[in-house]
Amino acid sequence: MESEDKYPLHTAAREGRVPVVEGLLKSDPKLSQRKDNDGRYPIHWAASSNNFEIVQLLANQRSFDADVQDGSGWSPLMISASVPESEAVLKLIISKDADTALHFVASKKNLDIARILIENGASTRVRDRRGQYPIHRAAAVGSVPMVTLLLKNRSPLNPTDNEGYTPLHHAIAEGHGDTAVALLKEGADFTLKNSAEELALDLAPDKEVRRYILQGAEREGIEMSG
Repeated sequence: MESEDKYPLHTAAREGRVPVVEGLLKSDPKLSQRKDNDGRYPIHWAASSNNFEIVQLLANQRSFDADVQDGSGWSPLMISASVPESEAVLKLIISKDADTALHFVASKKNLDIARILIENGASTRVRDRRGQYPIHRAAAVGSVPMVTLLLKNRSPLNPTDNEGYTPLHHAIAEGHGDTAVALLKEGADFTLKNSAEELALDLAPDKEVRRYILQGAEREGIEMSG
């Protein structure tokens, strides 16, 4: 019980108790800026419980930061994107200028949420700390539909990350032949080398993957070897 008393706003946000949240914010708005023992702010709990009214109350606080991370590095937007039926809450957080969660959503192959993010202004042309665009993540997990969606929405095709990897490098390194062929079909440059001077095809985990990609490219009229 002690820990509940220590973080009453966190508890109320987690349990969806709107009147309690209202009362606490009225009496002490600074409670919204407190971290609990999990390194979470009340907004993280509100996002995970998918309570629109509570998210709105917290988002309307003057000190609100849409990109604040919890102890595990999750922002409210990332949490909301991983909760079912969260479109209303997602849109609300995005409207508060949250940085795109598109990288995260691309790595989870969540097409529906990716579409919502893009429709609400999330850019496909933003790098993360590793120098990666969302398309790098989509390629690394082998999601052809996600790669296609990102390219349709102005994603670059051949960007290099901090290691010099293009999306094609990531797709081939992870053994995703279908994704590699899809990227090649779109015109991916297979002559680019990474920081270790490796071509994307050099990273194929085995002969089967390599052969699959070469044959797929050939069917598209692309000559990769030679």
